[in-house]
Amino acid sequence: MNVLGIETSCDETGVAVYDTALGGAAGLRAHAVYSQIALHAQYGGVVPELASRDHVRKLLPLIRQTLAEAGLEVEALDGVAYTAGPGLVGALLVGAGVARALAWALDVPAIGVHHMEGHLLAPLMEDDAPAPPFVALLVSGGHTQLVAVDAIGAYRLLGETLDDAAGEAFDKTAKLMGLPYPGGPQLAALAQTGTPGAFRFSRPMTDRPGLDFSFSGLKTQVLLAWQNSDRSASTRADIARGFEDAVVDTLAIKCARALDATGCTTLVVAGGVGANLRLREKLQADATRRGGRVCFPRPALCTDNGAMIAFAGALRLQAGQHGDAAVRVVPRWDMAQLPPLARLAS
Repeated sequence: MNVLGIETSCDETGVAVYDTALGGAAGLRAHAVYSQIALHAQYGGVVPELASRDHVRKLLPLIRQTLAEAGLEVEALDGVAYTAGPGLVGALLVGAGVARALAWALDVPAIGVHHMEGHLLAPLMEDDAPAPPFVALLVSGGHTQLVAVDAIGAYRLLGETLDDAAGEAFDKTAKLMGLPYPGGPQLAALAQTGTPGAFRFSRPMTDRPGLDFSFSGLKTQVLLAWQNSDRSASTRADIARGFEDAVVDTLAIKCARALDATGCTTLVVAGGVGANLRLREKLQADATRRGGRVCFPRPALCTDNGAMIAFAGALRLQAGQHGDAAVRVVPRWDMAQLPPLARLAS
């Protein structure tokens, strides 16, 4: 199947074509992402109405571009997948409306994909992909979750953030130190020049049992440290390094606990924060020490993208799952509610 994937859950318009006959990394025939960062920068955050309007402007040209790069005519598509949730309702409706209309016109099946399942399955697009069971760390601007993956489509939530997601904490911490939007990547880049140990912050909720996360208190610690400092460029870098080390250590400690609790030896990491170099280095070192394995998608597929939606949708379409012609989105959607892929799991 040649499956078109459409991602419009927030502030990136993503389109991709995945070919199941090729599989692996080669199956990704083409993909493109348009980011709305410049549009929202002046407001310091995503404005939902502006995001929806920009998806309307960019989606059809991006579909044409992606099909051309894949060397395909639109009639060659065998299915359409789109993000149905979670996300901003207006943005989701843009992608869902286009996807359903295109599928109806081509008389091919379409399926709404869970955004976080797309992230979770993204590492499986790579060659030498891991097979379930494994533990997944989904870590982004909107989510921080540990999930036990018993089979594709069979997920158990092990732990999640009680307040800010890790990526959200990166963005908010950067903003309070005066870094421009979007602050998370800026803070991570700044941390590369900071002195390790110059500022040490707590590793939240690691002094007690459990797999949940909390980053709001860490954010407050950084604010107080910044307000009481000389606010020089070098101090900003040192605080950024201390904050990043605290987040990375916290995530790593919880991942180790989750692997112990489930008896799994493989960890899958996905989501925008999964591109963080220090997190990758820490989790890789931990996996080597434990004799296990950690798997990441390529950095370009960590942030929101159409490739992960095309791939996740292709797996479900191949399993015979698809929806009716109605345009439906689910802004709040528990991944545990997803139907299992019985054909693939068996």
